[in-house]
Amino acid sequence: MELFDSHSHIDVDAFDADRGDVMVRAREAGVVGQLVPAIAAAGWQHLRDVCTLFPGELHAAYGMHPMYLDEHRPEHLEQLREWLQSPGCVAVGEIGLDYFVESLDRERQQFFFDAQLRLAREFDLPVVVHARRAVDAVIAGMKKIGGLRGIVHSFAGSTEQAEQLWKMGFLLGIGGPVTYERAQRLRGLVATMPLDHLVLETDSPDQPDPAWRGQRNEPARLTAILAVVAELRGESPNVIAAATTANAMRLLRRASPGLRL
Repeated sequence: MELFDSHSHIDVDAFDADRGDVMVRAREAGVVGQLVPAIAAAGWQHLRDVCTLFPGELHAAYGMHPMYLDEHRPEHLEQLREWLQSPGCVAVGEIGLDYFVESLDRERQQFFFDAQLRLAREFDLPVVVHARRAVDAVIAGMKKIGGLRGIVHSFAGSTEQAEQLWKMGFLLGIGGPVTYERAQRLRGLVATMPLDHLVLETDSPDQPDPAWRGQRNEPARLTAILAVVAELRGESPNVIAAATTANAMRLLRRASPGLRL
């Protein structure tokens, strides 16, 4: 069984002390690849360095996360243009909109989101999208730019919003939240959604499952998410693992045809 973690921040300092051990546990759990999205320009070099240490396992995405808005500068967009053309880059991310944190200026978020979407279209790269309490605005922004594909990370929207994203060719990233019984709307969606639009993620070091609550999340916990998704759908974990890994590879190999697992 081969699993792909479609959203892992294994480059952040929470893993600096034992990143190698974390990778070993991931491999032992069957996690053969991870997509590692950036947060801000200051971390792009370190992200690349970490991915270089684990070739074929860690795959880099470069972008500017909306929650780190104070760190972003317009000149970073020109720098991003160069990073998106660097070896090993398979996506633009993590980008998007966050309306949950009220102090984040929405107009400035939109400026950086739109600019990064245009870069993704220019370079024909998939996007890794953050859409917390902002799914409608994210959909509107992506429709405005057009010609895009990618993953909406930690999807928490409605079935109607999901259907719009599927029609646009987007995948939904499903992670720790689905493992909580109170997440009834999300669980209902995951139980019935088209399997070819589903990918699994941990969002390490965040969003742990209930058995790991209060601890640093890590890619090996992808098996807990797999187990819940398989149970909700009444399908074999092997079937879910194969399909979700294939979905991720289909998306990323268009950007990087030489990508192998």
